[in-house]
Amino acid sequence: MIKTIAFAIFAGLLLVLPLAAGDYYVNLASQILIAAIFALSLNLLVGYGGMTSLGHASFLGVAAYACALLSGRYGLGHGPAALISVAGTTLMAALFGLIALRATGLGFLMITLALSQVLWGLAYRMSNVTNGDNGLSGLTRPAPFGIPLDNAASFYWFALIVFAVAFVLMAVFVSSSFGSSLKGVRDQPRRMAALGFNPWMIRWITFIYAGFWGGVSGLLYVYYNKYIHPTSLSTTSSAEALLSVIAGGSGTLGGPVVGATLVMLLKNYASAYVERWNMLLGLVFLFIVLVMPTGIIPGLRKLASRKKGASQ
Repeated sequence: MIKTIAFAIFAGLLLVLPLAAGDYYVNLASQILIAAIFALSLNLLVGYGGMTSLGHASFLGVAAYACALLSGRYGLGHGPAALISVAGTTLMAALFGLIALRATGLGFLMITLALSQVLWGLAYRMSNVTNGDNGLSGLTRPAPFGIPLDNAASFYWFALIVFAVAFVLMAVFVSSSFGSSLKGVRDQPRRMAALGFNPWMIRWITFIYAGFWGGVSGLLYVYYNKYIHPTSLSTTSSAEALLSVIAGGSGTLGGPVVGATLVMLLKNYASAYVERWNMLLGLVFLFIVLVMPTGIIPGLRKLASRKKGASQ
């Protein structure tokens, strides 16, 4: 009951926001939606697959750069550029998965970090393609079905629709029989292998699917900013998404959304008053870990169940 009420309130706020808030808050909400899709895609690996990655920004950055180059420099239409960018990023995820899944645990984390650092370095060094530290600017937003996305409200609705589709499809993925096998591989890989499952293949498919949604978030990222810089491929971007997943509650659908909201709010508000806002973010994260070790959403669920048990 509480879960249904919370979801209804959240959905209502998303629908009313463009009508009740100014452009600043609408733009902030768009940033949160993009960050939430990115965090949800990482949560497929971290929360449901038990694969902690520090290189997930690779998919966001590559998709963003590919779309920017194809549509901005080479004059390809936004539709074909988006399809090619996401398809290429998904293919890259399949290749990266073949390399990263040779290890588990800390080894997996270090391989994903190394791969992302290679791409980050290439983005800086290949200045004839990526424009190096200056980034690619002067980009435009698409106009799906002839509807321009240049104002804050129209882009927000576009981002909200993509977020809703992403949320539903990822929810279906984790609640399906494949999602159950993924959780089984996370918790008992040897037992799942003994039962006839292929743990490596299950992880690889999940890695590819997470890379696909990371690429989708990259498209929204470059559409929103109309600019792309090598920092989008940095470890900081991956760490912020991982922080969102852990703070909100890994292995839940609502956790990454709550975590992404918290990180983006701190990033936008705290940075205006505190020069080293990352330190404040670290303190907030430390508080969450000490008070709610499993994350905000699981922590609130435990608190609600305790109150319900006490009242009975």
